Amino acid sequence: MVSLWGSKNDDEQPDDGSTTPRGSAEDTRRPPSRRSYERREREADERTRLLPAQPRPPHSDGYLDPDDPAVSPYNLWTVRFLRYLTVLFFLINFIWWVLLFVSIFVSPPGLHTRGSGFFDFSYTTLTAGNLLVAILFFAAPSKAMRITMGIITGILAIDLIMILALPRLRVEEGWPGIASIAWATLIGLWCVITDRVVAWGKREEEERLTGRAETRRTLREWLAVTLATLILVVYAIIAVLMTATLVLRARDATLEMDGERYYVDGDKYQVHLACMGNVTYSSHGVANPTLLLEAGEVPSEYDFEHWAYAAWKNGTIDRYCYWDRPGYAWSDSAPSPHSAGMSADALSEALAVAGEEGPFILVSAGYGSIVSRIFSARHVRNISGIMMIDPLHEDLLYRIGGAYRGFVLWGWGIISPLGLQRNFGAIFNGRTREDRVYGRSAYQGGKYIKAQLQENLIAESLTKNEVASARTIQTPNVPLVIISSGISNRRDSEWERKQRDLTKLTENLISWDVVNKAPHEVWRTLEGRNVMDKRLKDIVKQGYKAYSINEEKI
Repeated sequence: MVSLWGSKNDDEQPDDGSTTPRGSAEDTRRPPSRRSYERREREADERTRLLPAQPRPPHSDGYLDPDDPAVSPYNLWTVRFLRYLTVLFFLINFIWWVLLFVSIFVSPPGLHTRGSGFFDFSYTTLTAGNLLVAILFFAAPSKAMRITMGIITGILAIDLIMILALPRLRVEEGWPGIASIAWATLIGLWCVITDRVVAWGKREEEERLTGRAETRRTLREWLAVTLATLILVVYAIIAVLMTATLVLRARDATLEMDGERYYVDGDKYQVHLACMGNVTYSSHGVANPTLLLEAGEVPSEYDFEHWAYAAWKNGTIDRYCYWDRPGYAWSDSAPSPHSAGMSADALSEALAVAGEEGPFILVSAGYGSIVSRIFSARHVRNISGIMMIDPLHEDLLYRIGGAYRGFVLWGWGIISPLGLQRNFGAIFNGRTREDRVYGRSAYQGGKYIKAQLQENLIAESLTKNEVASARTIQTPNVPLVIISSGISNRRDSEWERKQRDLTKLTENLISWDVVNKAPHEVWRTLEGRNVMDKRLKDIVKQGYKAYSINEEKI
């Protein structure tokens, strides 16, 4: 091994050609130069220049003092090279981290993942932390650090195997996620090996320069080792939580769904679409309308679809379809940015692939009403009625597009791989797969959070422009029903004014009902469901007539 200080024989002989031992009186009488004094006071690191073979007078036994700063593993080129590589890996990891960070908001070509996009980012962040610890505490190796880092590496290896072995996880994470976890695992192994080599180099230099391996540690070294170990213990806990979240994701992937997933947007991702009932025809040979559900802020399967199922069972409708917007329930995440109009186009493509031709009665709630209105304007020939339940007005999009809300959503997304709520909910509160996929705990999932963040980012720009354009081309004779929450109207006068404005969306308003004691999700009260049932019957009766008129005009 090449050493900064030369071989032991070099230490015993001067480099000026004389035969006088360094420990002789003649040698010790020469005062050290100022440069040698400065070098003696400065601790060696990887930037220290290669020094002459005799930087300072040694003790009479030919060895340096164990506390001399020159006794350092950095004297070995191998150790220096490992540190250079560690810094290089950190820079590479930082570039990858920036790309993944940007992809959350704007997906570069090839970097879109059909999962949340937060897992690969979290693995890369954990890798950056491991490399930073290795760099900051490079010259203070310890067995505790190697054991802790080894545990982290083992956990990461388990995550890698799990993602590769389970098809759904593999599809959702894609190559960016797989590359991130593989990179994290390799870097963890690298840090273990590097720490071991530094420990070996430290012992080698201590034996060569002081005559024995040092068993003591300075207070500074003890603090460094303690701090590094504590940080790595925190990293290990983070890795365990991420593994637990992966286990839950694997468990949730086994939940059966009605309907199918369909590729959309150039096969970039899949959306879930399901239909119940059979296509029936009127006496004129025209297909009867199909109810098309568009959920609000929660997946359709959570309560909303149950109401449509009951309407189908009691014969009010012959057929209904529902779907999950990108990021909700069984649907994949879409590339960023993603607007309401893009969701409407994804729905159109899924319906076409599934062979659903309509006509449709659009039933929507909350934010979903924005998507429904855009869909209606882009498919005027196939719409026979619009029913909106406490809908969101385009002038109120600023409420979901605020910067503070976006920052909070991003923060929750970043920590979502830890599964703090999901893991403890599954263990202590008995949360089921249904709860996590589309039920009361769905809001805790990374895909759902990303979908909300995507809606937030362009709510006041692209989405608002899309729905404003849709209003100008909306067919005027389409039957319209508005059902509003009495609680929302009383609590918010602006909301009530905008509900009134939406009653002018078409010229064929059947009814505007305000359900006095109903919350925003009107169908959760008996009174709300009764009003919805009544108005659905009304709009079905008028839907065929309006559809026939549109067909004649077109």
